[in-house]
Amino acid sequence: MTEYDDKTGAAVRLFWSKRESQAAALADGGLAGGGARAAGHMDGVRNLVANMFVEYGMPRESIVYEPYLPGYYRARKRWDMAVRYKNTLVAALEFKSQVGSVGKNINNRFEEALGTATDTWASQTKLASYGDVPPWLGYVFVLQETLETEKTNRSTAALFPADSAFSGLSYNERYQEMIRRFMGDNIYQAGWFITTRASDDNETVYYAEPLATATGKAFRAAVRGRIEFVRSIVD
Repeated sequence: MTEYDDKTGAAVRLFWSKRESQAAALADGGLAGGGARAAGHMDGVRNLVANMFVEYGMPRESIVYEPYLPGYYRARKRWDMAVRYKNTLVAALEFKSQVGSVGKNINNRFEEALGTATDTWASQTKLASYGDVPPWLGYVFVLQETLETEKTNRSTAALFPADSAFSGLSYNERYQEMIRRFMGDNIYQAGWFITTRASDDNETVYYAEPLATATGKAFRAAVRGRIEFVRSIVD
């Protein structure tokens, strides 16, 4: 492992340890989805991304957590993180995860991700909310690997024929295809997709980055390019 991969591993381990402590602190022990309701388990990954921006030249004070950004179809939307430099939106980022109940929630995750980005881009194209430098949107997703996420040949039955590209895919692979298409259609300009599983005691934690265009390395390169682009304009 490289030093960077070690940092990713530490962030993923923090993801699991925070989920465990948060679930234990809830009255129901997390049995009613409390782990998913609790906040903070994505902090390690979020902070790792924040440090990328600082490393490549953004002041620490340019990082804003949970900011509201203007939309077009709605007045505003709270993002998980933004980077603002010299009155320019360098980046807006979402940090999402899915642990359990994937079949019940995969469409919700998709609709949320698509709606957030689409509204932000509409605000730019119709209202020029972000000025002369268009937005740069990043999507970071952590998925727990389970028997449910890895089972292939999920149904694609619909009232009309579904896209054959989804035929045979598992939920894990559907998430990958979602992020691949988001980036391919320039809805999000960068993505980072992490899959992970942990032992019952969280002593053994495994993670992978199965989508080549959405690894930490690729995400880091995209961040660096974005900062160089913005600074070439505003500095």
